[in-house]
Amino acid sequence: MSFSECCLKGFEWSGTPSGKVSKLNDNDVYITGDNADAAVLLVHDVLGWTFPNARLIADHFAREINATVYLPDFFGGEIVDPEPILAGDFSKFDLASFAKRNAREVREPEIFAAAKTLKQKYKKVGAIGYCYGGWAVFRLGAKEHNPPLVDAISTGHPSLLTEKDIEEVAVPVQLLAPEHDPMYGPELKKFTFDTVQKNGLEFDYRYFPGVEHGALVRGNEAKAGERFAMVRAKNAAVGWFNQFLHEL
Repeated sequence: MSFSECCLKGFEWSGTPSGKVSKLNDNDVYITGDNADAAVLLVHDVLGWTFPNARLIADHFAREINATVYLPDFFGGEIVDPEPILAGDFSKFDLASFAKRNAREVREPEIFAAAKTLKQKYKKVGAIGYCYGGWAVFRLGAKEHNPPLVDAISTGHPSLLTEKDIEEVAVPVQLLAPEHDPMYGPELKKFTFDTVQKNGLEFDYRYFPGVEHGALVRGNEAKAGERFAMVRAKNAAVGWFNQFLHEL
């Protein structure tokens, strides 16, 4: 069995999410796993907390990191139909209005509150965000939080990320970066490299050639290399959080 066959065999892409729906503060939340000491807060992308891919990834994290994973609804109950989005049809999706309803300043307080609640309950907390969730995990790891809200962060193809977010992060950082990503381009990548290392933080950068923004959650088998990149990114995040959420 080749390396690629082994990786793909282990990913239950067509499976059924195995967690439960509950509440985290005032937010609906998908919860999977049962570790009493370690938790992961997964901040979803534009397709939201009900997107099956996000829940399946959460299930994998719960098993492979040995953590309780929380995937809250940070869009106020709004559900985006994934089918036209995945097909590239945005004709019926008012992106400008959606962005305004879910702007950073609108959602940041509840994202902070979710992490604070988890940090009170668990010894170790990690945060991972895809696309829209990228800016959020950097803010969760910011130096303004004393004590820290999270112990380490990871993000795949982050959106809405600013240089200020990068300058102020104060916990170990993992970046999962597709080759083609207008939301996280070469200049911001270079700024991340220079700044995170200058600030003396542990830094893990994973580059996925040939794939584009969104690939690491979407995993479209019809696009060459995309599903394999998604699996590799998942494996990288598992290895990253296993270093920081458990005693060595």
